[in-house]
Amino acid sequence: MTVTPAKLTPERAPGDRLSDDLGWGLAVVFRAYVKAADAVTDGIPGGHRGYQVLAAAARDEPGSQAAMAGRLGIDRTVMTYLLDDLEAADLVARQPDPADRRSRRVVATEHGRVILADREARFTRAEQHLLAALAPEDQVTFRALLRTLATHANAQDPVATACDAIIDLTARASV
Repeated sequence: MTVTPAKLTPERAPGDRLSDDLGWGLAVVFRAYVKAADAVTDGIPGGHRGYQVLAAAARDEPGSQAAMAGRLGIDRTVMTYLLDDLEAADLVARQPDPADRRSRRVVATEHGRVILADREARFTRAEQHLLAALAPEDQVTFRALLRTLATHANAQDPVATACDAIIDLTARASV
């Protein structure tokens, strides 16, 4: 699908250059998404990160705590505390790995699966609300373009965890 600039550019006041700024646009959309995600994940320990762990525990092959931390980009120490909280809320359980008794697999509990199904439905509604300004075919295009940009950006400057991102930013600031 070809999207014309007229279709994408809303009316703006003369001299308004901010609306063409990539950083401004990304920041506004990101803030709206974070606000919606916070509302959807309210009550889940760890908020959005806790939701991601729960989703991975329910959807993926049961994996080790360390493997899940790496896959989700969560520092291993942070993952331990997050799993403690999710386990206390009866959303996930750590089970011995039959292939390696030194390792623990993370799996969603039945209660966790019920909570996850509810939150997935709520996320769908929140995302539909956020993307409502786009026609359905443009929403598909937007998601595809975003995935392409995110994959490219991550390949150019990969950061494994949020903690690594802070270390990276701190190192760049001191140069």
